[in-house]
Amino acid sequence: MNLYHKKQRWKIALLGAAILLVVASIWFSYRIVNKVQQREVERIEQWAESVKRKSELVNLTNRAFEELTAALSEIQIRDFKTVEMWALAIEEANRPLDDYSFVVRILGEVSTAPMIVTDMNENVVSSYNVSALDTAISRFIRTTFPTANRAFRDSVFTVAKADSLESYLPVWRKNHQPIEMDLYRSEKQKVFYFDSVFFKNEKLAELRNSRDSLVDAFSNELVNNEFLVPVVFIHSDTRRIISTNMPEFDSLTGPVPDARLPQSDSIVVDLGGNSKGIIYFEHSPELIQMKYFPFVQFFMIGLFILIAYLVFSTFRKAEQDQVWVGMAKETAHQLGTPISSLMAWNELLAAQGVDKSITSEIEKDIDRLNTVTNRFSKIGSDAVLESIELAGIVGKACDYLRRRISSKIEFTFVSEADGLHAMVNPALLEWVIENIVKNAVDATEGAGKIQVRVHPFEDELWIDITDNGKGIPANKLKTVFQPGYTTKKRGWGLGLSLAKRIVDDFHKGKIAVIKSEPGIATTFRITLKQV
Repeated sequence: MNLYHKKQRWKIALLGAAILLVVASIWFSYRIVNKVQQREVERIEQWAESVKRKSELVNLTNRAFEELTAALSEIQIRDFKTVEMWALAIEEANRPLDDYSFVVRILGEVSTAPMIVTDMNENVVSSYNVSALDTAISRFIRTTFPTANRAFRDSVFTVAKADSLESYLPVWRKNHQPIEMDLYRSEKQKVFYFDSVFFKNEKLAELRNSRDSLVDAFSNELVNNEFLVPVVFIHSDTRRIISTNMPEFDSLTGPVPDARLPQSDSIVVDLGGNSKGIIYFEHSPELIQMKYFPFVQFFMIGLFILIAYLVFSTFRKAEQDQVWVGMAKETAHQLGTPISSLMAWNELLAAQGVDKSITSEIEKDIDRLNTVTNRFSKIGSDAVLESIELAGIVGKACDYLRRRISSKIEFTFVSEADGLHAMVNPALLEWVIENIVKNAVDATEGAGKIQVRVHPFEDELWIDITDNGKGIPANKLKTVFQPGYTTKKRGWGLGLSLAKRIVDDFHKGKIAVIKSEPGIATTFRITLKQV
């Protein structure tokens, strides 16, 4: 049974499932992000199209207003000239002439502009082209005095018209200064006139104001669109701003420096007439957060799982340690009775005169059983370390093992550290060497070479155990010391794990596979501090 391999398969399966889950989640998240990003781009393109249409509309209405304004200005100039000509004709008509044809022709082409003629004290003398006033007064009189006779109505009409004309004078003066006429015998009069297109100009101004209000409202709606990301629309040639919703560009009138433009993305827009615009924009902060949210989410989940795993692993390891300690102590306790019986039987055999070499070997095995029992009894307790010559301890362990392994194995012990001491627990260290040597015997399959070498390096002592067996795969070098790892069909895979714990935890040393070449050499190294 290979618990390690089964555990590894489960780990790989769970890791694969986790990776698939993460990849699927990130793919789904990025799919949503791409859709949101595409919608933002579509909104920007719609915004750009609206700005373009607004620009075209403004240009069209500006041209229309310019044409209308020019036409009305021409009419105003014509009104002034015709009024001037009319005044000149009146002047000529009041002088003795041989030919009045010019005067008649001018008066026949009289201006359509409303006119009021006054004396120099601005008392009304006559009026022309004020038929709209006459109509309004007549309608008012008919409505107010429906039963009055004609004479009364005429008198009211005369008074109302005179009052109205006098009230017109200061208003008309604001638009045009009156023209003075020199009549016969140094008599003078003033001509007040009003633009025939005055109300058209007023309407045009109202239309222009309405147009500006609509454009401003349209622009504000474009700029203040809460669904629009930060955007700057500039002309590609002049680099001037066409439109933007970023306040930092409001006061900028010249070309926009490239360094100040958003650097994330841009869209080219055809403005017509071989000119183009460029939209620079930044994606919304929410979109950026959505991009990185899965990674943050999985990081937090992974961190939580890692913490939970470490906590539960610590509890599980502590529980397992307690179980193993209990089992080891119970095993040591159970071995005590048969060992005592074996000691008694060995003494009985010696007393009966059995070959001494036999009883001597039995005694060595009984000592070994006592050593094993002692090892199990020490599990879970603090190991007592002593300053002992390392080569002697290792040599003693090798002597014991040499008689109990196959004679087909060339087993050698080399010491280059005689007289050098280390802090060790002899029983536990012998157990480590025994475990590694037994693994080496299994690796050589009962025929090969095993060497145990003790040698110093700086302030350390190294124990190298080398065999020429089948070796360890390169991808397993870091896992051979994990519980459950074994290459044998039978076994729990606990020997090397226990050896590592004895060396690392109890002796504060190190144990590692420093090299492994199948059929050539596999070397385990135990490192201890010199004292």
